[in-house]
Amino acid sequence: MSVYDFTAARLDGKAQSLADYRGQVLLVVNTASQCGFTPQYAGLQSLYEKLHDKGLTVLGFPCNQFGAQEPGGAEEIGAFCEKNYGVTFPVFAKIDVNGPSAHPLFQYLKDAKPGLLGSEAIKWNFTKFLIGRDGEPVARYAPQTKPEDLEKPIKKLL
Repeated sequence: MSVYDFTAARLDGKAQSLADYRGQVLLVVNTASQCGFTPQYAGLQSLYEKLHDKGLTVLGFPCNQFGAQEPGGAEEIGAFCEKNYGVTFPVFAKIDVNGPSAHPLFQYLKDAKPGLLGSEAIKWNFTKFLIGRDGEPVARYAPQTKPEDLEKPIKKLL
C-alpha cells in the first residue's frame, strides 16, 4: 500500500486519484484558514514554487477538527488561500483527519508515521507528512515545523 492507493475530492468536488502524483515527492498537510499556523501557507507556496519543477507537489487538506478553525465551505477556502497567500498547489475538500470519519489517506499516514511517543492522532492543524517518490511516507513533522525547515529533507528526496 502507498499514498497512490487513495483518492480525495478536490475543492471543486471532483475526485482526484493520488496515483496522478506518482513519481513526485509529496508534502501532505492538514490546513486551516483561521489558525495561528495559517501563515505557513506562504511557506508552503514558496516551497511549491521553488521545487515543483524538480518534482515536489504540496497537497493541502483543509480540516475543521481543531478549534473550528476552518469553518468555511469549499469556495470560501479556495478564495481565502488564493487571495491571502497566492496558493497554486492542489487544495482538497475539507476532511477529518482524526476519529471514525477520518479520511483513509490520513488513517494510512498516521499508521505509517506515528507522532510523538507513538501517538497516531494528529494534534493540530499544519501537521506535515513527507512522501517519497515511491509513494511511501518518509517523515512526519509537527505543526510548529516551518515549511522552510523542510527544504533540505525534501531536496534529499528530489
